[in-house]
Amino acid sequence: MHTSPTDGHADVLIVGYGPVGQVPALQLAGRGRRVTVVERWRTGYPMPRAVAFDSEGARILAAAGIGERIGEIGEPSGDYTWKNAAGDALLHIDVAERGRCGWPESTSMYQPALEAALVEQGATLPELTVIRGEEVVAITDHGDRVEVTSRAPDGPERVHTASWVVGCDGANSFVRRGIGTAMADLGFSHDWLICDVLLHEERRFRPNNLQICDPQRPRTSVSAGPGHRRWEFMRAADETVEELNTEKSAWQLLELFDVHPGNATLERFHVYSFSAAYAQTWRSGRLLLAGDACHVMPPFAGQGMTAGFRDVTNLSWKLDAVLRGTAGEQLLDSYPVERRPYAKHAIQMSVNLGRIICQTDPKAAADRDMVMLATAERPVTAAAAQQRSPLQPLTGGLLDLGREGPAGTPGRGAHPAGPGRPRGTCGLVRRGGGGGLRADLHRGPGGSTVRRGPGVPRHARRPAGAGPAAGCRPAHGGRGRGRRHRRRVPAVPR
Repeated sequence: MHTSPTDGHADVLIVGYGPVGQVPALQLAGRGRRVTVVERWRTGYPMPRAVAFDSEGARILAAAGIGERIGEIGEPSGDYTWKNAAGDALLHIDVAERGRCGWPESTSMYQPALEAALVEQGATLPELTVIRGEEVVAITDHGDRVEVTSRAPDGPERVHTASWVVGCDGANSFVRRGIGTAMADLGFSHDWLICDVLLHEERRFRPNNLQICDPQRPRTSVSAGPGHRRWEFMRAADETVEELNTEKSAWQLLELFDVHPGNATLERFHVYSFSAAYAQTWRSGRLLLAGDACHVMPPFAGQGMTAGFRDVTNLSWKLDAVLRGTAGEQLLDSYPVERRPYAKHAIQMSVNLGRIICQTDPKAAADRDMVMLATAERPVTAAAAQQRSPLQPLTGGLLDLGREGPAGTPGRGAHPAGPGRPRGTCGLVRRGGGGGLRADLHRGPGGSTVRRGPGVPRHARRPAGAGPAAGCRPAHGGRGRGRRHRRRVPAVPR
């Protein structure tokens, strides 16, 4: 890896080097592409933002080269329970330790350790150049190349050229402003105080992740990776952000969980406002968006970081195919077609969960409790489980084999680009009975084969007839078997 500009043209320039920018940098440079990253901050952010990724997120990270490190930076999230103010269990989720992609259905992680592992992996790649401490101030798409101008606080402007630019620069994305796209805002936002805590002694939490749906003060306790915990407290209507955002207020609220200066260190406290929105345009010419640059969501479904990982993984192999000449530029049009519906579903799912959790009207909260306690007695239908899952079938894009047609021809909604489809296509593979599997489809002269994709642990292989093929992510929610207060649904902690 280089840390200063190299002579020559980059295949891909990535703006932003948080986890969602680090993953495509590793994916593309690992394929031999010349990648330049421009990051405005000289060092990584020292505190966690996200605290979890799901089974597919772990698979993506493993395929990027840090699979052996996941056990160091994270731990299986464990169970997740919602309780009301009286302590009644409204919902209990047993989060599987082996999910659809062979990794835990949810991994709680310490984000600074994750970023350090990705940075170390990037340092091994000679085709990767990471320029820190320079802010992008101008982007010009010339049609056949892009010029990106960056500037350090104490230095002159510098111009970089690249074939493609990917904006992984967060919710205040400069690249998004350069595209000029509008954001569709779902109009759901609340203020929460987050407290990141390092406990002085090991302590077991049962449940490991807890959501208290108390109309007086909704609050959360979750794992934030080995040795770390996060507590969150929603701002009450009768207090200001300034009143809530103090160390004194943080410790007073943490006392509700028997956390105090004598047994814990408060690493950070901060009031943040979440929102729910997505960009209308994800690609304009040679400019593309990924992660928070094109969608932001409340934290309640635990999908923010993983949604970004899915974005860049979908995009990276397509950029590589275009740069390799095995597909035309139109292939990139399938990226928003395939990814935006997923993001919109994850956002809406997060909003729906948030409306339940953030209820502050006592009568409405009592009605909610009555309904949830009654519903807990019923089995979860397959349709309901799918609706609650962030994993949804593809309905359009490059590949949909759900429609009958001549061998090798696209199905409904497919728009292949260029002289042929590249190997490594990820598509929806239909099974008898209409179920779907997300699979790595490797197309060759003799036809198509489905095989275990990169990042899937070998222990995840299953014998024939044992269910979904190892390495395939079902594109539908699993069927649940109802037990009192227990639901095997793929929701995950925050």
